[in-house]
Formats: sequence, C-alpha cells, structure tokens
Amino acid sequence: MEVFYFLVFGALSAVVAALELSKTSKDGITTSPAFNSFKNNYILVYSLMMAGDWLQGPYVYYLYTTYGYRKGDIGHLFIAGFGSSMLFGTIVGSLADKQGRKRACVTYCITYILSCITKHSPQYKILMVGRILGGIATSLLFSSFESWLVAEHNKRGFDQQWLSLTFSKAIFLGNGLVAILAGLFGNVLVDTLNLGPVSPFDAASCFLAIGLVIIQASWTENYGDPSDNKDLLTQFKGAAVAIASDEKIALLGAIQSLFEGSMYTFVFLWTPALSPNSEEIPHGFIFATFMLSSMLGSSLASRLLARSSLKVESYMQIVFAISAVCLFIPVFTTFLVTPSNQKGGGITFSGCIQLLGFCAFEACVGIFWPSIMKMRSQYIPEEARSTIMNFFRIPLNIFVCVVLYNVDAFPITVMFGMCSIFLFLASILQKRLSSVVEKSRPQDWTTHGEREMETAPLNA
Repeated sequence: MEVFYFLVFGALSAVVAALELSKTSKDGITTSPAFNSFKNNYILVYSLMMAGDWLQGPYVYYLYTTYGYRKGDIGHLFIAGFGSSMLFGTIVGSLADKQGRKRACVTYCITYILSCITKHSPQYKILMVGRILGGIATSLLFSSFESWLVAEHNKRGFDQQWLSLTFSKAIFLGNGLVAILAGLFGNVLVDTLNLGPVSPFDAASCFLAIGLVIIQASWTENYGDPSDNKDLLTQFKGAAVAIASDEKIALLGAIQSLFEGSMYTFVFLWTPALSPNSEEIPHGFIFATFMLSSMLGSSLASRLLARSSLKVESYMQIVFAISAVCLFIPVFTTFLVTPSNQKGGGITFSGCIQLLGFCAFEACVGIFWPSIMKMRSQYIPEEARSTIMNFFRIPLNIFVCVVLYNVDAFPITVMFGMCSIFLFLASILQKRLSSVVEKSRPQDWTTHGEREMETAPLNA
C-alpha cells in the first residue's frame, strides 16, 4: 500500500488524538451522575445499532455479485431499499409517535435482523424482501432513536444544553470509532477467517440482538401524541401543517435533504472518482480514513456545541460552504490536472488531491450530524417528531433513487458539480434559517434587558 494513505491516516489520527487530549473545562459541560448514566446507556445502545449497520455496508454489493447478479439487477435492489424507506418511512414514523418510540426501536432491531437473515438466500425475490425490510429499518434508525432520546432527556428534566454532549459523543463513537472497528472486524470475518460474505450480516444480527436486550431491560417508553382519536392520516396532516406553517422547520428539512442527498450520492461516487482507470486503491483503508475524518468533525462539533455563545445556526453556514468546495474538487482537478489514460497502477496525483478533499468533506459530515440533531431538538415539535423527521427523508430518498437509476447517464464531474451546488444552496438556506431564528428572539432580548434594569437598583 502506498505511503500516501498511511501519511493521511496517521495525520488524521494525530489531530483527533490531540483534539481529544487537549480538551479543557471550557470545551466540556458540567453534568450530573444521573445524566452520565443515562447518556452512557444511550451511547452503548446507539453504538450497537450502528455496528449492526456498518458491518453490512461494505459487503452488500459484494454479496450480490457472488450470487451472480449484474450491476443493473443490483441497482434495482438498492433502489428498492431507498424506495421502501421513502414509502414506509412516514408510516413507521407516525406509528412511533403514536405507539411508542421504545417499541419502534425494538421493531428496528427485529426488522434489521430479518433483513440480515434474507442474505443467506441467493433468490432475487427474497433478497428484494430483505432490501425492503432494510429500508424500513433505516427509517426507524434515523428517527426513532433520536426521538426517544430527546423525549426521555426532557422527561427526566436534564439541562437542554446537555443534549449536544450526547449527540456529539454518539456520532464520535457510533459513526466514527464503531464504523472503523466494524470495517476491520468484517475484514477479519471475510478475508482472514474465510467465513464468506454472509458472515458480516450474521455478526450484525448478533450486535442488534444484544442491543435489543438492553433496550428491553433499561429503556422506558415515551410517546409523541398517544391520543386515541388521531389516525395516521390526521398525524400526516398535522406534520405537514407544522412544516408549512413554521419556516424554521421547512428550512431545516430542506437543508437536511440537500446535505444528506449529496452525502449519499458521494458514497456511490468516491470509488470511481479515485480510480477512473481501474487504479488499485485500498477501499477498506480509505473507508477507515473517511470514518476517522468523521471522528475529527464530531470532535470539533463537541467543542463548538459546548460554547453557548456560538450558535449552531451560524457556524453551519461555513460548514456547508466548505462541503460545497470539497465536492467541487473533482471538477476542479479535471481542468487543472491532465488526466491519465493508463490502466491500472496506483492512485494518481489527481486522486490524491481528491482524497484529501473527500476527507475534509467527511469531517464536515462529522460536524453535521450532532449539529443537525441539535437543531431538530430545538425546532421540531415533540408530538410529531418522528413523523416530521421521516417527512424530511422523502425528498432525500427520491433524489438518491433518481441518482442510482441514472448513475451511468451523466459524467462523474457533472454529478459532483450538482452535489456542490446543492451544498451551496444548503449554506444559503442555513443563512436564512439563522436570520429567521434571530428575528424570533427580539422579545427574549427585550425581556432580558428589562429584567436587568429592574434588578439594577437592587444591586446598587
């Protein structure tokens, strides 16, 4: 493996270690033992859930190829997964608000375990059922757990600012360290122990089962709106009205869709971008490097969120702008660096530049997750939290399905340019969100000022 990969990985490791070891009291938040116990329990469960997800990711496509399916057939399977997430996501989100978030988290574990079991069959129809189940599970993963956390946090009377600590730690571990370890563990199962491409899915089922037991034993139930007189259609209408009537929620949904749509498109594009002429690149090691970059971002996010004087709505404008520049680098290098026509070999100079840009983008992803979670906890109403969060995923899933269906129709530079434009639009919408939030605060400032004037004579 080329020295360049080790240099990038080593540099990122040193920066992450330095950031974590150099944290002071100013970078942290003083909490209570009860909260720490609650936070650690959630992070343990979340890490197990993400381990179950990360173990599968690198081997889904590979497994389908071992069963003899071609690119078009595999593409249809992936579309089925995103399509089911789009179609059933709002339904399961509404059921989570009505029937209970803990129950929805348990359903996620069971649904994803069933999806993993289907991977043992080479039959296309059974694999299709597995993808549909996986799409439903994904909707539950990215809505029910966060909804349960926010509701339970508030129910227990913890400080609102402490939520950011749980978010940043969960992303640092669940989307960073766990992803790296899952990739290495999957590599050991498949390549070292020669247990076959289905073994990571069996391991994922075990982690999900352990998480299921912990949820059942230690979590209490909470609801959005448990009233019996509201059916699913009424809940849908209520969520739609909330989005349409509150500009902050609408902007937040648009920002999330633009960023996540670009992020999922990047997942499909980075491999052909770094090896356009079938260059030999270490996919697993690069994936681990990306996850380390994400850990760097989440470490930075924990510092940013710990500062009450720094508003998340402000710094995310810069993060989205940097993301747009990072994904424009493949377009930029096309014009400035002469492309190589030599087949095979190692990564090119253009590929090295792009890899550094992609690492910077993954760092932005690491900042994005805890920050968007913080904003969602502030602006989305509790009674329809899961429903609204899954509403946000509808345009995202449509976008990804369209990209998957037409991935061969456009040059890769066009796809990256489109993602860059979307991220730039996200930055503009974030600026608008920041101004809307500021306009809604004058009353708070006036009240605070009047209170200071009233207490001034007493202090004198």
